[in-house]
Amino acid sequence: MKISCTLLLLLVLFSMSCQKKEVSIPPNVILIITDDQGYGDLGIHNNPNIVTPAIDSFALQSIRFSNFHVSPVCAPTRSSLMTGRYSLRTGVRDTYNGGAIMATSEFTLAEMLKKVNYKTGIFGKWHLGDNYPSRPSDQGFDESLIHLAGGIGQVGDFTNYFKMGTSYFDPVLWHNNKQKAYKGYCSDIFTQNAINFIEKNHDQPFFCYLSFNAPHTPLQVPDKYYRMYEDIDPSEGIDPELLPLVDMNEKSDEDARKVYAMVTNIDDNLNQLFQKLEVLGIEENTIVIFMTDNGPQQARFVGGMRGRKSSVYRGGIRVPFFMRYPAKFSGNREMDQMAAHIDLLPTLSKLCGVPLPQDIKIDGRSFVSALEGQDLPERSFFSYWTRKFPEKYNNVSLQRGNFKLVGKTDFDAKIDDFELYNLLDDPLERTNLIFQNKEKATSLKTEIDAFFSEFSKSPNLVKPPMIVVGTPYENPVYLNRNDASGQRGIWNQEEVFSYWKVDLEKGVYNLRFKFLKPLDSGGQMFLELGQSILKKHNPLPNSDLLVWKGVSLPKGTFDFTPFYRKQPRSNYFPLWVEIKKVE
Repeated sequence: MKISCTLLLLLVLFSMSCQKKEVSIPPNVILIITDDQGYGDLGIHNNPNIVTPAIDSFALQSIRFSNFHVSPVCAPTRSSLMTGRYSLRTGVRDTYNGGAIMATSEFTLAEMLKKVNYKTGIFGKWHLGDNYPSRPSDQGFDESLIHLAGGIGQVGDFTNYFKMGTSYFDPVLWHNNKQKAYKGYCSDIFTQNAINFIEKNHDQPFFCYLSFNAPHTPLQVPDKYYRMYEDIDPSEGIDPELLPLVDMNEKSDEDARKVYAMVTNIDDNLNQLFQKLEVLGIEENTIVIFMTDNGPQQARFVGGMRGRKSSVYRGGIRVPFFMRYPAKFSGNREMDQMAAHIDLLPTLSKLCGVPLPQDIKIDGRSFVSALEGQDLPERSFFSYWTRKFPEKYNNVSLQRGNFKLVGKTDFDAKIDDFELYNLLDDPLERTNLIFQNKEKATSLKTEIDAFFSEFSKSPNLVKPPMIVVGTPYENPVYLNRNDASGQRGIWNQEEVFSYWKVDLEKGVYNLRFKFLKPLDSGGQMFLELGQSILKKHNPLPNSDLLVWKGVSLPKGTFDFTPFYRKQPRSNYFPLWVEIKKVE
């Protein structure tokens, strides 16, 4: 009895140390996320090369989640952060190919906080739709400063695409849906504008989403940061057993140096932001979260884990997650209970005193009780990644408790073709237990089947989100390559079959078709809209821009399919299309 009473006292004291006094003023929320920065790209995670003093210091003041999971790639992670739902429910199924548009019916974190009068701002990467009604301003953000598509200078980011090797410098960005040219390096620009937003709104509750596009490719960084790393050996610190799997080479070494330089630049920027919170006197009552969206894209130190970006192994989906809220929770402690991106919305709902919607299925759960020292019940966590739509049993996993089943096989595979890991005994996922514990594996596979069955019927997959054209909310509309559907892998090809899914209002429009390279004269420009086809001969030699004026277009939902044909079998797809309603 004496031992039991002692243990009870210790548990009570632990719970008291985890939670501070109740907070009556709603907390500010700052969510910081970086792009393609892996778990191992931090000094505090034992990377011997990288310099991240500000983030490391912040982590030591925070609750550090050692078992936090996201999706294997960026747009799915971001949709889950915003909604508390698995990405396939939201309509987000890809990073491009028309699969990175989130349905406007989704209830976002920004919309939730606006219900209780938070000011909301996003600075950086959105990647959930570049047109009405899926832009940040349509999904709850009062202020937005973003680039298009998945990265500055990518093919979908047509305002910076032709800058190629300098797209991260002096970019053209979109401030509140209007193009604006900026001077400087992208991460500096996003941070300074986030700080300006915080200064402007610090006397009322605010939500600031600082969503860096770095260190995603293209790997561009100011010289002073690159010079810090030009002589390092990036293979240092990698587990010798994993080194053959990592496949370091001259290119990956150079990529790692640039990535580390980009992360150190982010670290310097975050140091400025953290200092600003102190100067404004709002540090105590501000929830600050630092995380990343998936594992690293390039080969480098991954903290000993297997896999990288796009993989359902831990190196692809386990990421840093540090949370500081001094007014309510003690910092400098580890939280090893399993949590995920789908949990953020319900957690902030509880901390900010905002009820969750009752008419939407939320897949995540609040982890506030875990922060207070309680154990969360066991649950299953589903992961997948393939292009276009999920491929049954290919690059899919399900984790429940300590066990994780991985499928990298065929749609009709037997249980022997799967991989089973005990993460408690084998956190690096090296020992496949499939033949030792088929019963557990079969149980997890049954759950995978249930997830596939449910998600394949998701209304936002069956009826994908569309770009709405012809409203006063966006005119002109720019259709970019990131949101184009059609064959797989649509990027910067000249000859490719593709289209945009649009909900078109009836009207008279001016159309501009921009191509990657000048077109030969004598060809024909086509626009297919359902059963209607418009065709026009091109008399202009060596032009990369074709203009149609005063075109009457019908109302309806269409596959908007433009292409230029010079030869019977050569169809050229535009880089972007501008659609401006004039009547």
